[in-house]
Amino acid sequence: MEEQHKNILQRNRTGLVRDLDPTNLYDALLEKGVFTHDMIDELRIAGTRRDQARQLVRDLETRGSRAFPLFLECLRETGQQALAELLQIGVPTVQVHPATPTEVVRPVVEPLPVIQRPTITPSPRKINICFKCYYETFNHLCLTFVITTAPEKEYFRPRPEGRTRRDSLQSYKMEANPCGHCLIINNVDFEPQSELSNRRGSNVDCEKLESRFKALNFIVKVKTNLKERQIKHELSALSKKDHSQLDCCVVIMLSHGTEVSHSRFPGAVYGVDGKHVTVQNITLYLNGHNCPSLQGKPKLFFIQACGGDERDTGFEVSPDEVHPSSGGEDDQTDAIPTSSSSDSLSLSDEIDARTSLPTPSDILVSYSTFPGYVSWRDTQAGSWYVETLDRILQENAATDDLVTMLVMVNHEVSQNSAKGLYKQMPGSFNFLRKLFYFQVST
Repeated sequence: MEEQHKNILQRNRTGLVRDLDPTNLYDALLEKGVFTHDMIDELRIAGTRRDQARQLVRDLETRGSRAFPLFLECLRETGQQALAELLQIGVPTVQVHPATPTEVVRPVVEPLPVIQRPTITPSPRKINICFKCYYETFNHLCLTFVITTAPEKEYFRPRPEGRTRRDSLQSYKMEANPCGHCLIINNVDFEPQSELSNRRGSNVDCEKLESRFKALNFIVKVKTNLKERQIKHELSALSKKDHSQLDCCVVIMLSHGTEVSHSRFPGAVYGVDGKHVTVQNITLYLNGHNCPSLQGKPKLFFIQACGGDERDTGFEVSPDEVHPSSGGEDDQTDAIPTSSSSDSLSLSDEIDARTSLPTPSDILVSYSTFPGYVSWRDTQAGSWYVETLDRILQENAATDDLVTMLVMVNHEVSQNSAKGLYKQMPGSFNFLRKLFYFQVST
């Protein structure tokens, strides 16, 4: 942004913070390309209207030479003409110039080298010629000639036993001691006015996960029975910690849940007061803007909550694929009853989290159930998802990366049956850029 425009914003900052209505501007600013989706999301969780206005003005100063005139256009389009006029007092009329096209530098295409046919002389050793042809979209054709004169077995290396170490380009660094913070929010006892049932068995889940992540060298903090405002406070406090000497951060939510509208991560989890926090906003607290010391580091979210009120009855498979495992007599869901059919089954159904298309990097969100479906919890043994996740981590963290282990969890949970009828399918949205291995003591 030009210096004179920055000075105008700074000179009128008090009036803008006092009178600006940011919520009416977000769509226009996004449409005109002044702000990105991520920036708009961060503004929405910045706090009060005044906090959002203050952050908006601060961010605007970083958005290039066209940001100021486009901002004035947005003000006029959203009925905030008085503020637009205030910013132009004593200043020549600002014209919006088309964006300067970026010069496209095209690579110089060199001709392919002439391939000399090898002179093949009789030899007791066999010559193998392999032709690999890859035909890709847009008619991009690549033909590779591989000529070998050695026996094939010399070119196959035996797979090393145990875990294969990878360099920093392939896996996240996990060497800090301790490796990171782990926040567990365990909502069990819900207030009567919330009309949500208590989550018996959730304490079993909480104890397992607390013990497991301590064994994986995390600093574990457990908070129980939090209201919506308190959940946000704990997430905010976590985002304000200094993670610069740590390698990772984990957030685990054990609660009721529901479906909500979303642009990235779907679903929401409930506070004990019956008010929910969206999964999308939960992840935003730890993004690069709100928590700079976690930039480029893995941020893991585990959501034990339902993704809807549908119940999966599964489908028939061949006998070779069936390895049935039944849930207990006291299986419950973490969903809210939403239809008379739920009541007729005498089951206290509650709704949990669900998935969509997120864009932030270095984030993985693991959901206990498939979008739109309930998540089952045994009142004595805990939830299917957490019980399986804990065991898989115990047995495989020393050799396998996280995504591979979550596939194992998906498979094993899918084999369970509630009341001999209902199924459950966990899933995750993986936006990690590298392989993730937990620290395991040897």
